[in-house]
Amino acid sequence: MAGGGRTINVLNVAEKPSVAKAVAAILSRNQGLRVRDGRSRYNKIFEFDYAIRGQPCHMLMTSVTGHLMELDFEDRYRKWHSCDPADLYQAPVRKIVPEDKMDIKRTLDEEARRCQWLVLWLDCDREGENIAFEVIEVCRAVNHHLVLRRARFSALIDREIHQAVQNLVDPNQWFADAVDARQEIDLRIGASFTRFQTMLLKDRFCIDSATEDRNLVLSYGPCQFPTLGFIVERYWEIQAHEPEEFWTINFTHRSDEGIATFNWMRGHLFDYTCAVIIYEMCVQEPTATVTKVRQQEKLKYPPYPLSTIELEKRASRYFRMSSEQTMKVAEDLYQAGFISYPRTETDCFSVRTDLHAMVQEQQGHPVWGSYAQRLLDPGTGLWRNPSGGGHDDKAHPPIHPTSFLLGNQDGVKTTILYELVVRHFLACVSQPAVGAETTVEIDVAGELFSASGRVILARNYLDVYRFESWGGSVIPSYAVGQQFIPTTLTLDSGVTRPPLLSEADLLSCMDKAGIGTDATMHDHIKKLLDRFYATKDANTRFSPTNLGEALVMGYDDMGYELWKPNLRSTMEYDMKEVSIGNKSKAEVLANCLQQMKACFLDARVNKVKLLEAMSIFFERSNADEHHAAGEIVRQCGNCLESNMDGKFMVGCMAFPQCRNAVWLPGSVSEAIVTSNICNSCNPGPVYLIQFKFRRHEIPPGFDVNHWVSVVTESLHMQSGCIGGCDETLRQLIEICGTGSRNPGGRGATTTSNNVRQSDTRQRACIYCQQTGHSSGDCPSQFSGSRNAHSHGPNLQSGESSIPCTSCGTPCVLRIANTANNRGRKFYSCQSQECNFFLWEDDINNGTRGRSIPRGSASNPGRRGGRGRGGQTGGRGADTTFVSATGDPLSGRRCYVCGDPSHFANACPNRGT
Repeated sequence: MAGGGRTINVLNVAEKPSVAKAVAAILSRNQGLRVRDGRSRYNKIFEFDYAIRGQPCHMLMTSVTGHLMELDFEDRYRKWHSCDPADLYQAPVRKIVPEDKMDIKRTLDEEARRCQWLVLWLDCDREGENIAFEVIEVCRAVNHHLVLRRARFSALIDREIHQAVQNLVDPNQWFADAVDARQEIDLRIGASFTRFQTMLLKDRFCIDSATEDRNLVLSYGPCQFPTLGFIVERYWEIQAHEPEEFWTINFTHRSDEGIATFNWMRGHLFDYTCAVIIYEMCVQEPTATVTKVRQQEKLKYPPYPLSTIELEKRASRYFRMSSEQTMKVAEDLYQAGFISYPRTETDCFSVRTDLHAMVQEQQGHPVWGSYAQRLLDPGTGLWRNPSGGGHDDKAHPPIHPTSFLLGNQDGVKTTILYELVVRHFLACVSQPAVGAETTVEIDVAGELFSASGRVILARNYLDVYRFESWGGSVIPSYAVGQQFIPTTLTLDSGVTRPPLLSEADLLSCMDKAGIGTDATMHDHIKKLLDRFYATKDANTRFSPTNLGEALVMGYDDMGYELWKPNLRSTMEYDMKEVSIGNKSKAEVLANCLQQMKACFLDARVNKVKLLEAMSIFFERSNADEHHAAGEIVRQCGNCLESNMDGKFMVGCMAFPQCRNAVWLPGSVSEAIVTSNICNSCNPGPVYLIQFKFRRHEIPPGFDVNHWVSVVTESLHMQSGCIGGCDETLRQLIEICGTGSRNPGGRGATTTSNNVRQSDTRQRACIYCQQTGHSSGDCPSQFSGSRNAHSHGPNLQSGESSIPCTSCGTPCVLRIANTANNRGRKFYSCQSQECNFFLWEDDINNGTRGRSIPRGSASNPGRRGGRGRGGQTGGRGADTTFVSATGDPLSGRRCYVCGDPSHFANACPNRGT
């Protein structure tokens, strides 16, 4: 960057307001620093003058608050019921600025228009690089001539900040691509599995949760779920473990120099009889003979420099702080300038790092200041260049102190975590502790025992690192061949019992398997607790909840190891390859999403395993019992997601996610799903439905009670087309239209099967006054000749009439005046509550009124089902049903008024 020339405007953007304030204060040295408000009241704008490599600059420093943009599906895919979850693997996604960040965007727009350079001060990790490119996208949209530069720093201290601004670099597109890939993978996998398992399980089971049922979301995260898997797997190991009692022999000897405790070199035995026999041999011959005395120097090395994972693990062990708390406090210390950037995988210092200068910062501390002075004194020989753990993320150094913090002015947790960082740093540049270890072996009745004692010769790093101890008991002096009698000789028992995972153990498992990053691991653990998949006790040990265990069990029973770390660790490896340019973002996305979509589709097919696992831990909800009580019709032919429940429409139980439906005639008053199975429809089973229609809403010739099977192969989404075997139902839909009369729609309530069935059995026949059959099935009406009902003139009116077979009302003879049946005579009942209809010429042919069967009468290939659904009538497959006016049904006329422009269920003359 050439120096000199006119002053240029430079827009500087940090990741947080506190970082912007700190960087502005350092660069301006608090001289000539002006502060003004931006569009967002939380993100101030700091102005000052500065020279970058001799180039005069007017610096404008502002900030974002984390990610400026969020990745989400396009609007038509965002609602849970808007699409099949499997579609989310290829649904279009977009990165947009959310509404709550629009003020920040407006600030950047306004400032970028009048600047020549854009310097990015985002955190120097992959996530920070991704945020940097979000800022670039916004600023370049209003000023595409901007020169883009990146400041790389690891601590908010003068030395680091001035060095960063004088050595600006290019933004790293590979880092940003790796985060883009992870975000898209997590979004697609998480959304698909979350929608799937929430809609499958939420309403079927009474799930105990911290959230209200209506807000319950059974979330799935590609990192969160393997983390839960570690907890469940250890829990299962404990459950499967059979505690075994073991026995061991303990030996102590007291002398003038002290007490020595000798351990049995066999360790322990699980066979009680053998242990007792050996113990009795020792009791009978208790004299101990010293067989070996070994003395050697031992070294205890200080820890490696501090990485994020190690900080979280040690804070958990030493202070019982959660990883979430640890990272929050560490972030506060970093933003206040007391420690370096706390998100790093690096555990080795660069040879260019000035470690002595870091130690000098601590010389004035009242507690460890004197130790820092000893370290810097060459005469003590205490200094040692730190060894490394072999990890370097090439972005940040290990966590170390950057300035002096005195007392507990910022709270207890802040103080103890700062103390851990300082003591750890001072320890890792110190000499190891030196000790002299003595090991004595003895023989008692042929059994060997040993005791060890340690004397610390030089404490070195242990003087400052109070969190570790290396003491060991001092044992008396012994010589080979010396004999003595034990002070105590006991046979003690114990029980094997593996422990639950602690937070430090869980972090180690995640780190080893590559689940998450140093910046996100604590987040995954927190989500498990927030979503009630796991709990943590006072000893920071984790147990799965019933919900967490059921979910893992369900997927495990499917045969897929979605809860194992293998899939996610492969993804993390691929994203690391993207960050170093070995793989492209598109390649990783394609491979990963193809693999996970196949897993998702297989899991959905085997969802019964998830249901079975949940039923082990949770009671079925009332809604699920309602479906189990005989309202399942068939598997949904559209989404194969769940069965279809029969009400006034046959709709998929996955509604509203799946809107597949068979709309039933609008004249239906009751619908009962039976246990009878249609013998014609495939794929099965397809259960028959018994309908009851409103008598005044169906044409003559149709029974108000009807059994049908419903098939949905040719059903189109939201179209209501039925392609099945039941001609009667098809014609009723053609006449009466479709849709429920209940304003509740899909959720309309229906009476129970028992009530409906008993209602039919208890209604008395109008002919014989007996129960158990309807008037149309009365045996007394079939016992005489086929012309048992006489027809003749009505005595009052003189018109020809016959008695109605249903209600007994005289049916007068009428003449049809339609194109197909002009002049043809028929009888119909005068009662509006009755649908009796009979052609006069059918009487002479031996046909009775209402001769149309209750079953399906039009499909010659259909076999009769079980029970009432299997009955057949006397008409063949060529029968054409007609309305009361004699028009064939296919003419689509209203049977009430004959108007072809509407159906009977919408007729304005109905009931008049």
